[in-house]
Amino acid sequence: MDERPQVIRRVGALLRAVAAAPGGGASTSDLGRATGLARPTAHRLLTSLAEEGLVDRDRKTGRWSLGPELYLLGSQAAERYDITERARDILRDLARETGESAFLSARRGDETVCVASEEGSFPLRSHVLHVGLRLPLGVASAGLVILSHLPDREITEYLDRRELTERWGDEHGTAGIRERIEETKLTGYCVNPGLLVEGSWGMGAAVFDAGEQPAWALSLTGVESRFPPERRGELGELLLRQAHRLTQRLRGR
Repeated sequence: MDERPQVIRRVGALLRAVAAAPGGGASTSDLGRATGLARPTAHRLLTSLAEEGLVDRDRKTGRWSLGPELYLLGSQAAERYDITERARDILRDLARETGESAFLSARRGDETVCVASEEGSFPLRSHVLHVGLRLPLGVASAGLVILSHLPDREITEYLDRRELTERWGDEHGTAGIRERIEETKLTGYCVNPGLLVEGSWGMGAAVFDAGEQPAWALSLTGVESRFPPERRGELGELLLRQAHRLTQRLRGR
């Protein structure tokens, strides 16, 4: 009984790692590294998941992808949790009005996951964010704006239990994140000045659920030259308007 929660955590980590892999899937070794599991352990768990249809393995390449059973389960869960279709026109409006790529991300515990996107018309684009990508709260514009709108106690608890600098760089230390949180609280929207990838900027605004919790985020990404100081305010106000529009739509107003 004591081992079951650990097994569930490992399975959850593997499924998330498979979901984050490129279209061609991921090898057992890649998934082991991504989850911190020994290769034999990862292979054993993946084989069991495949027997249940939760993952699928390409016989030629040996790479793993999400399985058909997850599609069936996900289609049922989508009726309750998926808001992408209700946000699609808003993403199109953001991309059309700004020329930048627009994204919708959802909060999942201590992370955000990108669930929908719309490419902008400007020929130079940032390719950091893509559908399926998971990032910790406080990293990139979606994670930062959601974290900024949580109660102060939850922000402190999160920063106390997560160490982000080892993977994401010194700018993601507690002091740097808190400084950006304070800036976000002043404006309502956040700015990520190329902290993930040099030259790739992003801005985000939070979308709230019925309980007034920041459950999603709209964001814009592009090259640095597209985010001069005089344009950030304009983009921020547009993001806030569209985030409010989506929040009201989800509440049936």
